Amino acid sequence: MIELKRGERELAIAAKVEAFIRDVVIPYETDPRIGHHGPSDELSYELKEKARAAGLLSPHVGTEYGGMGLHHREIATVFRAAGYSMLGPVALNIMAPDEGNMCLLEKVASPEQKDHFLRPLAAGRTRSAFFMTEPDGGAGSDPSMMKTTAIQDGNHWVINGRKTLITGADGASVGIVMAKTEHGATIFLVDLPDPAIRIERVLDTIDRTMPGGHSVVMIDNLRVNADAVLGEVGQGFKYAQVRLAPARLTHCMRWWGAARRAHDIASAYACTREAFGKKLIDHEGVGFMLADNEIDLKQTELTIDWCAWVLDHSGHGGGTPESSIAKVSVSETLFRIADRCVQILGGMGVTDDTPVHQIFRDIRAFRLYDGPTEVHKWSIAKKIKRETLPRLG
Repeated sequence: MIELKRGERELAIAAKVEAFIRDVVIPYETDPRIGHHGPSDELSYELKEKARAAGLLSPHVGTEYGGMGLHHREIATVFRAAGYSMLGPVALNIMAPDEGNMCLLEKVASPEQKDHFLRPLAAGRTRSAFFMTEPDGGAGSDPSMMKTTAIQDGNHWVINGRKTLITGADGASVGIVMAKTEHGATIFLVDLPDPAIRIERVLDTIDRTMPGGHSVVMIDNLRVNADAVLGEVGQGFKYAQVRLAPARLTHCMRWWGAARRAHDIASAYACTREAFGKKLIDHEGVGFMLADNEIDLKQTELTIDWCAWVLDHSGHGGGTPESSIAKVSVSETLFRIADRCVQILGGMGVTDDTPVHQIFRDIRAFRLYDGPTEVHKWSIAKKIKRETLPRLG
């Protein structure tokens, strides 16, 4: 039986996070250090210091790395609270890609790798990047198309390739690089910056939440020691799913908080703005949109909690279909919520006078993060086929 009741610990932490977001983080939302490619590292580390002082930094990692050791159901409650400001996950050190990378390192890395890479990352002293996606013709939604190669040379590996849409690469200290070897896809850990890893450009994208933006990167004869391999050679795709399955869900958690914020702003506007002799909320066209938002927020909250429960109680890491179902359902629904909020605000909804238009833009990008909707639906459909055909005899 699925138990979705919230515990005292998660509620207490979430209440503390809510106050921290309201009192400390939201005033930073107009800070000029938020650029087109996200908040600057100066701003990011300043916010992390505030969270550290409040005892709220990296709540998702184990206590041995300075976190709270929360399980996924507790993480869902806390991350939703943090997402109420788009700077909240940055402040608490739970923003992508760092949060997913910490999860991967905690589960797969050797003790030495954890000390070197995970510990400073969990402490909020460094940033990281996951180098998997490649330009046209290479790995994207189909990771088997990977073109980046790693060739063994004695006790070293030599890596060559080109990556794109690498979140946080500009300014990262920890590089997690996926490459194709003769034994299969393999993941390598790299200290950054490295002269063999060159950022060609930081792409201009519609979102601006993640520090460092999204870069096109050239890897030219990167030489690493054998101890740079994460886990086992040839197990890269398996480890990628260790990272991606929970990361899809934590995206849902963070963006749920942002959608809630947009809805609250739209609700306040509709209850105070007048048109045609009455408040906007008293017009069915607006009131019904807000009602739909409330319904959708509750449904997506339950979906997130269900999948988090699966992650906590299953042995397979909550991969397909649970994380795919949650990713599709939540990302598409939250986008509709944000879209309605822009519509309710009218002209104000496309200005910087509120964060709603940026929430709309970032949630639109979320529909592509960690696999677009269509790829997840295809995965779900394949599972339906596998289960249905045997029953047909």
